Amino acid sequence: MKFKNTNTSDFARVSEIQFSRGSINTPAFMPVGTNGTVKGLTVEDLNETSSEIILGNTFHLMLRPGDELIRDMGGLHKFINWDKPILTDSGGFQVWSLGDLAKISEEGVKFSSPYDGKKIFMRPEDSIKIQENLGSDIIMVFDECTNYPSSYEEARKSMELSMRWAKRCKEAHTSKSALFGIVQGGMYTDLRLESLNKLIEIDFDGIALGGLSVGESKQEKTEILEFMSDKLPKDKPRYLMGVGSPEDIVEAVRYGIDMFDCVLPTRNARNGQLFTSEGVINIRNAEYKNCDEPIDKNSDNKVSQNYSRAYLNHLQRTNEMLGSMLATYHNISYYQSLMKDIRTAIKDNLFAKFLKDFYNKRNLDMPDGPI
Repeated sequence: MKFKNTNTSDFARVSEIQFSRGSINTPAFMPVGTNGTVKGLTVEDLNETSSEIILGNTFHLMLRPGDELIRDMGGLHKFINWDKPILTDSGGFQVWSLGDLAKISEEGVKFSSPYDGKKIFMRPEDSIKIQENLGSDIIMVFDECTNYPSSYEEARKSMELSMRWAKRCKEAHTSKSALFGIVQGGMYTDLRLESLNKLIEIDFDGIALGGLSVGESKQEKTEILEFMSDKLPKDKPRYLMGVGSPEDIVEAVRYGIDMFDCVLPTRNARNGQLFTSEGVINIRNAEYKNCDEPIDKNSDNKVSQNYSRAYLNHLQRTNEMLGSMLATYHNISYYQSLMKDIRTAIKDNLFAKFLKDFYNKRNLDMPDGPI
């Protein structure tokens, strides 16, 4: 992996990350393909939306169909027919989501498969091996996602365990894939800084911020981003895990974040929530039953160009499969168009204008922050 920071506007920056399978331009959004597919889209669809990298789920792919099967099939890229970069999460968040059903120790995590009840023990070394079997371009360290809310002592112990695991992940990593460390520490800035410094000492290819979008307020999340913005290495990619809405992404870009992933555009599409340049609409609402307008008059994607709001309303209300597929295509296209507009604005030194227009179109007040 090669990282090239090409342009900045205060903290916001445009960069290029080069892999053997191609480059990604940042700020970048990574559609989530939990089971080796972005729900409702073919890889041809993803290419049409200008997606340059997708995310796969280590936890679920390990359980079904199995990482060794995928390895024997030639790796995840060949298995799903995707020839661009793939990032795989480590499984730490999924373990956290199991709650008390997962038993965490210094050595690793013991849990039962949610599919067949099989007992499984996963160590940091196992997570790395699984991701290497998948053939990921970016591998994430296995970490413990700190609970929210957590006391200072709980957050400290969780962070320190994650840092010990991070070191073990680095020692276990043998492939040519990039390896990213994950900053933990809850809502405590001194713990976040300690975590970051430990990751810098271990020396990872990129740095992710974990433990956000787990129930904290928008203000708490912004405070962490603001605190970390001038401390994250400038010569490495910065990844904010599990975020988020268009507003969340735009705000995080202001603080220097390069990479994002979230299930929001795909999950919301299946529920009739469509993202547009003027905000979110619920296409299932009765007001769209006779509406012959496009989903987004400012979009040139094929769904907005070829299908009316009335047709999407009909498909969603009759639970037709095509309704979810078209809505998902539209939402991913919107997200990728948003990222392109952000990159262009930063390159052209027009990011301040972009921010003003972005919030004005949504009738929202622009939060304070760097421009």
